[in-house]
Formats: sequence, structure tokens, C-alpha cells
Amino acid sequence: MWRHIASNALTFLVVAVFLAGGALIWAQNEYSGPGPLAEAICLEVPRGTNISRVSQDLGEQGAISHPVLLRLGADYADKTDQLKAGSYLVPEGASMREIVDIVTRGGASTCGTEVIYRIGIANATVVVRELDPATGRYEERAEFDPAEGEAPEAYAQVKEQTDTRYRVALAEGVTSWQVVQELGQIDVMTGDVEVPAEGSLAPDSYEIAPGADRAELIGRMQAAQEAILAEAWANRADGLPIETPEEALILASIIEKETAVPEERPRVASVFTNRLEDGIRLQTDPTVIYGVTNGQGVLGRGLRRSELDAETPYNTYRIDGLPPTPIANPGRASIEAAVNPAETDDLYFVARTLDPADGHVFAATLDEHNENVAAYRRLERASQ
Repeated sequence: MWRHIASNALTFLVVAVFLAGGALIWAQNEYSGPGPLAEAICLEVPRGTNISRVSQDLGEQGAISHPVLLRLGADYADKTDQLKAGSYLVPEGASMREIVDIVTRGGASTCGTEVIYRIGIANATVVVRELDPATGRYEERAEFDPAEGEAPEAYAQVKEQTDTRYRVALAEGVTSWQVVQELGQIDVMTGDVEVPAEGSLAPDSYEIAPGADRAELIGRMQAAQEAILAEAWANRADGLPIETPEEALILASIIEKETAVPEERPRVASVFTNRLEDGIRLQTDPTVIYGVTNGQGVLGRGLRRSELDAETPYNTYRIDGLPPTPIANPGRASIEAAVNPAETDDLYFVARTLDPADGHVFAATLDEHNENVAAYRRLERASQ
């Protein structure tokens, strides 16, 4: 009898182990395999929530079939306490493993409504846009200039939503004065800030929260630019005619203002590098303009002969070498071009057409350059 009981117990144990193993394999497949979501959704993870509430929300939206399994999987991966508040795009067919990764990895939200404060060279705009989960593309709801009157209703509406995200986008080539002026117009920010050193801010996109301090954001921009400049300087070419990172930043700002064509930057850098090496004055209009405006807005007209002849620290037609400070905030590409210029014999360049997007034509001799200038003058006369 005892032998019969032992045999049955052993059989039960084998079956139990088999079933447990099968259940484990099933659970692993369910957790890692494609989910039931037929269309992408925007999942909001509120501050202070927990993985249990998130899994329940996902189940109600049809993104997962087994909320308990998601909670167990997140716990097994030690991610239960790593939940990050925000709005996240959950793609079609996302597995539970992928969803847990999305809501715990951190970083910027990837879904929902966002407001972008764009600080450009000529103006500033505010853009309100919303992500369509079905297409993964942002749909613009409103765009306006904060200096031109009352904001549209769409802007007021999204400011009332708790999951709206905010970003400040800095264009390459803006001046520090322009940045501070426009930050002062952003009504979701607080605090005062002095104009930082020219060139010290990294053009980029910065996420902010309502109530963000302007000085703190300026500090982030400065820290980013310091890191970019330090990395570029550490990887600079040998034998450059600039001796310090500060001089590299000045040169980068001139490159930034001289060309709107990204692939031209190393060649423009080569022109100024060759001139510095040969002791030729830089003779670049953007530095003269900065001496006239002090970086406070756009000149809005051509330079006068008196301004080109004036003895100022920024008139590179009259001074040798570089001006005393940067003339704008250059982006990473211009900084890298300044310390790793193309190898050319070029000493001159002039606009190829009347459209800045068409770039420049370059020359190694004055005769070549004069021919290029004459061709440009013909285009000017033809357009009048």
C-alpha cells in the first residue's frame, strides 16, 4: 500500500513540476511576445502612481491581456520602483517587456501635447502640437509670435492640462541677449537672469517644467556648451592658428554666422584658418554687424561705408586676428569645424546666389574671387 501511495505522490510531483514549467514558459512567452494592441496609444503615467495602477490602465485600454503578469514581470526585473511620470507612446503590438521598458527608462516623454518655445535669429515663435498615436506624427494646433498680441485659445487650453510638456528650442547663431529677451516672454517660467557671456550657450532643445527657473535653464545651456567645447578642443587638429578654447569659440561663432549650409562649415573654417595663418585680416561682415548692434537684435539693413571704416574691436576689416569675443552662440558643428577645418588653399568666398541656402563659391586667389564677386553682382542687378 505504501509503495502505491509513494508511486502516486511521485507521479503527482512530476506532473506538478511539468505544469509549473509549462506555466513558466507560457508566462515568459506572454510577457515577451507581441501584445494585443491594434493601434498605438498615448499612455499617461501620473506622478505618484504605481505599477499596479499602470497595468490596470493598460489592460483597460487593450494594450495587455494579463495585468498581473506585467506586474510580476516588472517586479522580477526589479523595475517596479523605477516608474517615470510622463506621457509615452506605446506602439502597436508592444510586448509587456517593451512597455515596462518604455515607462521605466526615464528621459523625455514621447507622447501627448507639447509646447515648443522656439528662439530664432530673426524672431521667436510658440508652437503647440500634439502627437497622433496612430501615425506617430505631431499635428500642429497653433503657432504664434508672443510679441504680437494675445495667445490663441489652443495655447491656453493645453496649459491647463497636467500632462502638457514644454521645451525651449535654441537656434544656432542666436545671441545671448536674444535668448534672455525671449526667455523673459515665456509665461510658464520664473525668475530673472542676466545676459550671459556671448557664445556660452549651447543651441539645442531643452525640456522644462511649469515654474522652471530661467537662471537654472541658462546654467544648463552653459554646462552643455562647456562640454561640447571641451570635447572639440581635446580632438582638435594639430597646428591650428588658435591657441585656446575661447579663441575656438570666437572662430566658431563667425563660421556660424557666415553660412547656413551645414556641409560648408569646414570649408568656411578653412578660409579663416588660412587667413589667420597668413596674417590676412578676416574681413567678415557679421563681426562688423555685431559691433554695431552689440548682439541686440537684427541689423535689418546693409552695412554703411562709415561702419565698415569705423575703428571698433569687432571690425575685422580694420583689426588683425579675431574679435575680442564670440558674436553669437555657435552650435556643435561650427565648433567642430573651427578646430578641424577642411584642408584647402581658399582665402575668399562669396554667396553663390541670392538665396543663402545655395551656399558660397570659394577661391584661392584674388583674381578668382573678383570673378565670383562680379557674377554675384550680375545676379543682384538682374533681380532689381
